Amino acid sequence: MTNSNFGSSINHDTWNFSQLIIKSRFADALNQGISRYPIYRQLRYAARMELEKLFDHIALDSAWRSQRINTYQMLLDSDSFFVSASGGRTGDYTSCTFEVWANSLEQAKKVEQTLLSHIDPVRITEPMFSVNWNFLTSKNDLASAEIEELANDVLHDEAYPFLDKGVSHFINRFLDAEESVLVLQGLPGTGKTRLIRAILGAISKRRGEKARALYTGDMRALEHDEIFVKFITGWDDAFVIEDADHLLKPRAHGNEHLHRFLSIADGVVRSQGRKIIFSTNLPNVSDLDDALVRPGRCFARLSFLKLQRAEAQRLTDKLCKAKAIAPIDLDKAIPDATKKRYSLAQVYKAISAVSAENSPIEDFLPGDSPPEDSPIEDSK
Repeated sequence: MTNSNFGSSINHDTWNFSQLIIKSRFADALNQGISRYPIYRQLRYAARMELEKLFDHIALDSAWRSQRINTYQMLLDSDSFFVSASGGRTGDYTSCTFEVWANSLEQAKKVEQTLLSHIDPVRITEPMFSVNWNFLTSKNDLASAEIEELANDVLHDEAYPFLDKGVSHFINRFLDAEESVLVLQGLPGTGKTRLIRAILGAISKRRGEKARALYTGDMRALEHDEIFVKFITGWDDAFVIEDADHLLKPRAHGNEHLHRFLSIADGVVRSQGRKIIFSTNLPNVSDLDDALVRPGRCFARLSFLKLQRAEAQRLTDKLCKAKAIAPIDLDKAIPDATKKRYSLAQVYKAISAVSAENSPIEDFLPGDSPPEDSPIEDSK
């Protein structure tokens, strides 16, 4: 600003070293009056290989200059493109995201092909869904992280006896319905998160591509409009809010945040067919706001209870048959059951223990789907 007689400065916080590099290059290019990276692509892959080994192979490729920031992040640079790579481990597979800035479409395609040459031999092609996990930082800023999940959950109708026509029928009705809201209530380990995963998996299978879910369990993140704007203006298929105990209370009881969900569920600004799923660990949230659960806005409000003994036995028998193991005695397998009622987590854990005892270690191959005994709510 050579003709100005005043100065200015900009302070910008960044939580990612690659963002510092790329934004500095943007500033330099604008100052020089040139276009440096007109093409941007975001590539996501999942692979059955340790993250460290996969990134080692990619980093050592001569197609770029690589800088390894740590185990989970690296930069791939050249005169014609810049790539920010990040990854993580999810169960028995690796999830990777590559942000590509390139000076041409041809160069962006070349980068993609080079990455695939390393990933394709171990790439997972089964249906998946993507979770955009949102949280508030210590500086009260909204931040997020992407997590890729396999849509391979198998839900048995015996695990959800309160769904009259079975799990698949319920999920299909929900996805076909005009109503956007679903409320799940119940103690931890009763199958709420498992059902949410199955819903997201069903969306992926319907679309033939990965479903995207905006997710948070941080109630502080819901105190600001930013996450709601992100949902309305973004491409997410669903908004999942876990541990939404306080959020579900009536506005008359001092709930200052529910109105934002009412607006995107069926207000002036609508969710455009996308779904909003609440879950709470409180088994008896009786005083839900009437506006939230009214017909036309809320598809269903489900109460998840522990299984009675007969129900738990039917599920156990089915799982034992599927795993080709002898039927088990619930009283011996789950001696700590309260009043002869059993959570899904207890049943799956018991089946997993018996299955492990009866199967040699070598029978469990990398990539096999783990038993259904690890809901997100028990591991987060």
